[in-house]
Amino acid sequence: MKKDENFSAALAAATCALLGSAVATPVRAQEETGKWSFDSTLLYYGESDDRVRDISGAVSAQRDFGDDRKLSATLTADTLTGASASGAIALGRPQTFTSPSGRAVYTTNPGDVPLDDTFLDTRFALNASWTQPLARLYTFSAGVGFSTEYDYTHLGANLSLARDFNKRNTTLSAGLAWSQDDIDPVGGLPLPLSQMRDVGDGSSKRDGSESKDVLDLLLGFTQVLNRTTVLRVNFSYSDSSGYLNDPYKILSVVDPLTGDTLIRTPLGQGPNGVYVFESRPDSRTKQSLYAEVKHAFGKPVMHFAYRFMTDDWGIDSHTGEVRLRWPLGADSYIEPQLRYYTQSAADFYRASLVSGAALPRYASADFRLGDFDATTVGIKYGHSTVSGNEWSIRAEYYQQNGSVPREQIIGNQANREQYPDLSAVIVQFGYRFSL
Repeated sequence: MKKDENFSAALAAATCALLGSAVATPVRAQEETGKWSFDSTLLYYGESDDRVRDISGAVSAQRDFGDDRKLSATLTADTLTGASASGAIALGRPQTFTSPSGRAVYTTNPGDVPLDDTFLDTRFALNASWTQPLARLYTFSAGVGFSTEYDYTHLGANLSLARDFNKRNTTLSAGLAWSQDDIDPVGGLPLPLSQMRDVGDGSSKRDGSESKDVLDLLLGFTQVLNRTTVLRVNFSYSDSSGYLNDPYKILSVVDPLTGDTLIRTPLGQGPNGVYVFESRPDSRTKQSLYAEVKHAFGKPVMHFAYRFMTDDWGIDSHTGEVRLRWPLGADSYIEPQLRYYTQSAADFYRASLVSGAALPRYASADFRLGDFDATTVGIKYGHSTVSGNEWSIRAEYYQQNGSVPREQIIGNQANREQYPDLSAVIVQFGYRFSL
């Protein structure tokens, strides 16, 4: 799971909130001093072919204490089930693997990209922040966050400061966040590039847990261009160090001529092929530049955004997004959305490893580190009630298309889909109210 990206996004959102006073959000009631306002959501995410499914709920609460002093807190719970790609290649015969716990096996059908159908996780997260002015033109915010899963614990903190200039038409901001994540994988910690073993054989794993530290820096600039247009630009830098492997991802070791996974001998109660656990660098730095423009065409508001990210793993990504918020009378609105994402593969991305060749220092067949494009189309409908509350529903369709570099395709691998397309449906219901 990409928890470091999620935390960076949370930091960016928290810091950017300090810069958003120049753009009013339609159909949203303003919080009253001394009252609590709540924002609740229920989300369903379901991938095609019975892959990952996520059902999550979140409740955010905010209280305005006057003089722009605000306390915010968010509680989130989500459950993930289904089947997750293991990293092994597709074959023309069934494949058997040892489960992550090391106590059972699972088998995939001929021609299918292997999916680990033992995937199950439940996550709880709590985040809180305090925002207040410092002197006349400064705004300060501080927050903490905690989340826990069966095999993962996250603890973080963030600070941000914003200053207004030019009659509050210009805002500069800076944010800093730190987090520590502890990983305690089911079945133990795999030794990088060690071979998957039989049920009950723990020689390829060790007990204990690992951790990683993430430091994020965000610099922001917001400019009111005119009465109808606002520009925002952010630069972010992220440094991760420690255990960055996914302990559940593997690679197939294949014959150099046929490209098929080697048959393991002698066969036991475990994998019937040769598979090794992935290995990633123990550090990663990322830099990204984000720009957005909001422009009001009368009552409709158009949102354009672009993000470029690059890291020292060799991944470059581009994200473009456009949304149009169109009022329907005085109480409702619709908001169509289109997002496009593309990324290059990590330097150490490998579809498989060739038997007899020297093992690389780093290798991963995780599709998330591969070369792929993704498109999301969606629409949101919102309605304000007579009492001033608001409900909304959002529906999106996600389509991802990836590919394995041609030079990595060996023999029979060309006859089978090694990077299958992925589609997903996302539905979210939200309700905002005050007490």
